[in-house]
Formats: sequence, C-alpha cells, structure tokens
Amino acid sequence: MELLVNCSILITGATGLLGSMIVKTLAQASFDLSLNLHIIVMARNETKLKKMFEGCNVEILCGDICDAINVSNKLDYIIHCAAATTSREMITHPVENLLTSIEGTKNILELAKSKEIKSMVFVSSMEMYGTNAVKGSEKVTEDKLGTLDLTNPRASYPEGKRAAECFCFAYRTEYGIPVKVARLAQTFGAGVAKEENRVFAQFAKSAIQGADIVLHTDGSSEGNYCYLADAVYGILTILLKGRNGEAYNVANENLHMTIKQMAKIVAKDIADGKIGVSIDIPEDSAKLGYAPKTKLNISSEKLRALGWKPKYNMRDMYERMIEYWKE
Repeated sequence: MELLVNCSILITGATGLLGSMIVKTLAQASFDLSLNLHIIVMARNETKLKKMFEGCNVEILCGDICDAINVSNKLDYIIHCAAATTSREMITHPVENLLTSIEGTKNILELAKSKEIKSMVFVSSMEMYGTNAVKGSEKVTEDKLGTLDLTNPRASYPEGKRAAECFCFAYRTEYGIPVKVARLAQTFGAGVAKEENRVFAQFAKSAIQGADIVLHTDGSSEGNYCYLADAVYGILTILLKGRNGEAYNVANENLHMTIKQMAKIVAKDIADGKIGVSIDIPEDSAKLGYAPKTKLNISSEKLRALGWKPKYNMRDMYERMIEYWKE
C-alpha cells in the first residue's frame, strides 16, 4: 500500500457493488495507514454518489464514461469498473451495453494516456471466456478463449468485455499505457444490496424466507465464485503488482461448482436443510437473458503467484451477505 502514498486514484462505476467496495476499502486504508490518498469516484447518478459516500473523504465526478472525461488535477491510478450488470439490461439494450464497454473504455484509456498514470486495471469478467474454452477437466487459464454466439443479444456483455480488453492491450502496445486486466468470477458477499436479484441473492432470500429454491435453468452451468473482499484484494494486487499488458483471473479455485450445487449448499448449510431445490424452466426463458450454459473451471495460479490468496468459502459468503442485510 505504500505505493499509494500521496497519490490520486479514479474508480469508475463507483456506485456498483464492486466499485463501491473498492472505494470504501481504499478510503479506510488511507485513514488507517495515513496514505493521504486522493480518491475520485465516478458514476452517472450524482444523488446516489453523494448518498453512498457521505462521510467518505472522496471527490465526486458525475458523468457518463461514453463522454470525454476531464480530471483537472494529477492522476496516478485508475480502476475501471463501470459496466452493465443485469441480464435483462444486456438483452434489452445490447447497443448501449456494447458502447459502454467500447467507447467508455477508450475514453478511460485516453485519460490514462493524457495523465501518464502509474497503473490501471480494467475489470473484466469470466464470461469473456465464452463456452468450450477448454476440454474435459482442464482449468481455464488466461491464454484460453472459447466461443460466443453473436446472434444472442446477451453476447453484448462478454463480447463488449473482449473488445474492451483488446483496446487495453492495443493502448499498451501503441502508447505504453500501464494497463492490466482483472477477469472476475461471480462475486458477492457483505455489501450486496437487498434489492439485488441475481441468482445468488435469490437463493439467499429463499433461505431467509424458508421457501424452496426454484431454478429456472437445469442448473448445470459450472463456474467459479469469489468473496467480495477477496476480489477487491485481488484487484488491488493486480493494480500494484501485476505486469503491464497482462490479464489475471480473480477466482477462488475451491469454489468451483454448478449452479445446482450452490443451491443445494444454501438449502443444506444456510437454511439448515429446511428447504429443498426444484427446477421450473419457463417457456420464455430465452427472453429473460440467462447466461448460456458454460463449463468453466478457472485457474487463479497467475494471480496467486503475485501473493494473492482468497480467505472465504461459500458458507462465509452467504452468511456474511445475509448478516449485512439484517444490519
């Protein structure tokens, strides 16, 4: 953290789950460690920015990353988190989703170029790997890439991430921008809003209500998960220790499972076996924007080589998220 002393850092998508936790982590670290870190938080909703970071020593920058971005003072670091996060948004506004990824990332990179920053992290997703990235039980490393169905409007999200990554690596090659990429697994834990409606939050709400978990797919998609605090730690590790022009998977390898397996863990461990798991696939499921069936087992070896190590298991993730809701 000593590399952040007397520095300035911009976090885009600051009102999102990940962005807001990065901001709060940095603000607390700056106070505890006397870093004198100048934190700039950027999002489109000024009211939400002011409410979320009330009492935090941050500078608010309200704007759309698809527009030119102006930071008047010096800038040393950037963490670019801004992105669409809901499946419905991905399929109802695929054009805007793509533009946010492509134009927004280009604008951030132009800012990085003009400010001659020390380091930047673009926050990508495990979804960019697509399907069929590997065969059998082989783990997905950063050099593997699967296929995407470009006729599916939901592909606007993973394809947008791929295009944004390409922009990052192009700016690294042509202009020497010190940019790295963090490819995140599904991330949640304490800090998730009660209004969250993604699958993991629906499972938690079923446990709280004592209602059976109902899957709207066959639950066979495989992926990795990561506790929110572990993911923030991973991103900061990449920012300060990662190699320029490289991508790093941020995933807890011990938390590789199918959606159905996760549902059963919640039913057994979080709801004490008092609820069950059933499957009810709606006829219009294609219109709901569910991610295509995937089989991903992500390797985090490259990030662990930088000294990162996740601490929390699936039960921790759910218990801490539910406790946060109660508080």
